[in-house]
Amino acid sequence: MDKTAIVILNWNGCEMLRSFLPSVVRFSQAYDTAVYVADNKSTDNSIEMLRHEFPSVRLILLEENHGFADGYNLALKQVAAEYVVLLNSDVEVTEHWLAPLVAYMDAHPEVAACQPKIRSWRQKDKFEYAGAAGGFIDRYGYPYCRGRIMGVVETDNAQYDTVLPIFWATGAALFIRLEDYWQAGGLDGRFFAHMEEIDLCWRLRSRGRQLVCVPRSVVYHVGGATLKKENPRKTFLNFRNNLVMLYKNLPHEELKPVMRTRAVLDYIAALSFLMKGQIPNALAVLRARRSYASLRRSFTASREENMAKTVLPVIPERTKISILAQFYVYGKKRFSQL
Repeated sequence: MDKTAIVILNWNGCEMLRSFLPSVVRFSQAYDTAVYVADNKSTDNSIEMLRHEFPSVRLILLEENHGFADGYNLALKQVAAEYVVLLNSDVEVTEHWLAPLVAYMDAHPEVAACQPKIRSWRQKDKFEYAGAAGGFIDRYGYPYCRGRIMGVVETDNAQYDTVLPIFWATGAALFIRLEDYWQAGGLDGRFFAHMEEIDLCWRLRSRGRQLVCVPRSVVYHVGGATLKKENPRKTFLNFRNNLVMLYKNLPHEELKPVMRTRAVLDYIAALSFLMKGQIPNALAVLRARRSYASLRRSFTASREENMAKTVLPVIPERTKISILAQFYVYGKKRFSQL
């Protein structure tokens, strides 16, 4: 069994792999680490390229495109390691990036998962939107990060270089104990893509396991490589999956009041898209709410299981504030101002 397995999920990402896989292979060899690419039935020449240019990389060939969540679930069933890293194909790693992560996890068995500090590949002095220096969530389910609130991304001036407990670790570079991954049920394949890592982290945290960011480890993420930020499909998945995540994980006493408030906020979001002329995104929000309403009962068993296994109903990293109010009303654009 390997100490660590890096698993990169690929779907038609031949050129992305060709650009970023060399850093992963080069800087991960010294840590008893295996590098895998799990292919979601690509139709480009990814497999041929990998076999020819990266013969040391182990291939996991899936029979169809299962999306991010089930793609990883199926791939990890074929991996034997103490730790696994779910790594996006558009991530450039740095020399010795694994050492701080492995060392911290070895020394802290109470921690189920961690993430490195995520900087932008395009602007390397800035944090990257999807993860930055560790993720949090507000009372209404809106994610934000140390280094990124809403659309404002900070420059990394070492202001967040301490190890810190977090609510969620980014799926772009999620370092997790494989045992914890399966004990929590893995990623929820019904999400297909987006929000699934936050849902997994919520389950881990509510069951008493901890998550941290280890900023001594640094990677660079392109971001938005699969679906651009303004893509209506991404808008739909983010809103629908966020509502499903709340339904699955909110404590009983918070479920109704939070969901009532979210309904109001979602319609405001749809109106905002409409006023900006982004009609497809406005419609995507409305479709997301309809989809959530039709799917909700199918998640009832998952909710009951989560409630039964919860040992930490009040999670400190799920803050009591409204990040929308902090950002838009009080003008707090940086994590350090909260």
